[in-house]
Amino acid sequence: MKPVVGITTRHRVGDALASDGVAVTYIEALAQSGAAVVLLPNVPNPDALRVLDGLLLTGGGDFAPTLFGAADEGTDWAGYSPERDAAEMLYLRALAPDVPVLGICRGMQAMAVAFGGSLVQDIPRSQPDALNHTQSEPREATTHTVQVDPTSRLAHIVGSGPLEVNSFHHQAVDRVPAGFRAVAHAPDGVIEAIEAAEGDRAGSSPGRFAIGVQWHPETLVGRHAHADRLFAAFVAACAARVALPGARSVG
Repeated sequence: MKPVVGITTRHRVGDALASDGVAVTYIEALAQSGAAVVLLPNVPNPDALRVLDGLLLTGGGDFAPTLFGAADEGTDWAGYSPERDAAEMLYLRALAPDVPVLGICRGMQAMAVAFGGSLVQDIPRSQPDALNHTQSEPREATTHTVQVDPTSRLAHIVGSGPLEVNSFHHQAVDRVPAGFRAVAHAPDGVIEAIEAAEGDRAGSSPGRFAIGVQWHPETLVGRHAHADRLFAAFVAACAARVALPGARSVG
């Protein structure tokens, strides 16, 4: 029985019609690792969660500062969707800590916001000497490195690095929420990964799979081993849950 992974989607409104969708690279990366995929609409619906063995939070637009208790610093909130924010907060809070979670780019930021963390609203504004985190190169190209805490669950999966990654964000995690810890950083100090604090210590005690990464590993699958290993580990955690009594899954 394949584990069923729910994927969050972008929300677009035009001509009085709304549509939800996701880049096919997320679906392909999960399918290649052995998961079945369900697209989650941006309509808060707890019933949709009953079939899930895992949750993948995808990339996308910005979070408004009101969600993490901050004043608007004047940033242009590209791609902001209150409908998506509401749906993702519900999905995260309803599922945690029951199912494995992987957050990618905005998805990592969603994990932080949902559990009481905060965001840097605009990296160039707050840190003018930072690296360029919004690359113009193709999505499969890598443009900077990240160093991973060697004691982390993430390092046990992908290695401590330095890892070559891509970068498509101008917001970032600032305050890490209680129950999580920062486990990877770019050379300029920007947080590049968080994970559940009760998790792995060099592989000895895996604990709960809840990892967020700021880069986009779904476009690096097949090109960089660390991306393949991350998706494989996530799907394996979801598969392990299928056998648990009362687990949400479908045949």
